[in-house]
Amino acid sequence: MSKNLLFRADDLGYSEAVNFGIAKTLESGLVRSLGVMINMPATQHGMDLVKDFDIALGLHTNICAGRPLTDPALIPSLVDEHGYFKSSKLYRTSQEDFLDLDQAILEIEAQLSRFRDLTGKDPDYFEGHAVASRQFFKALEIVASKNQLKYSGMALEQEPIQVGASLVVFYMESMAANYDPFKMIAKMAASDQEAIPVGIFHPGYLDQEILINSTLTLPRPLEVAVLTDPKTKNWLDARQIKLIDYREL
Repeated sequence: MSKNLLFRADDLGYSEAVNFGIAKTLESGLVRSLGVMINMPATQHGMDLVKDFDIALGLHTNICAGRPLTDPALIPSLVDEHGYFKSSKLYRTSQEDFLDLDQAILEIEAQLSRFRDLTGKDPDYFEGHAVASRQFFKALEIVASKNQLKYSGMALEQEPIQVGASLVVFYMESMAANYDPFKMIAKMAASDQEAIPVGIFHPGYLDQEILINSTLTLPRPLEVAVLTDPKTKNWLDARQIKLIDYREL
């Protein structure tokens, strides 16, 4: 009996190097769900690279990198004095959740509208990038419910959550010391939970843009290497692992 796993790649649009790494990863066929940062200067470049792949395309809603799609004057809790999004580090180190719910909804809806404009459809799934804010999560849930989107929330400590018609459990270890993507895949395959294991990856190559703006650097090309290695696919095939995407949840 086969086991289902789902491999997801985040951050299309973060930089051109990230886009190239993601496109290379998709060629192997292991990753079939991809989240788009829709507000970034490299977004269109990334969309052009992946347009011919049969994948679930998600909105990786971003409120901590680049500029918003909304007039910064309308969303002061989300931006700095220069009109750029406040950094994820600021969210992590703040003693309070400074995000205004209505302002967050305004920007999330703008990003959903841009996604629809670029793709001609709703996202196959809908989630958020890098910010652990209760107000952000609440805003995402409100927009998802209003638009009947398949919301993929985030659970702590690998507790199963409902996504679509399925229970899933998330794995993301890229910020851990001595990170080994293959070991995480093996851990997912060994899971005895009924929930479908979802591996969250950030494959990509590195350029100045990503080195300056992201704390996640070396794991990106490492994930490209593991996810494009024929040995990884052969290992999964030998264990009758079926790789699914968000459209099947």
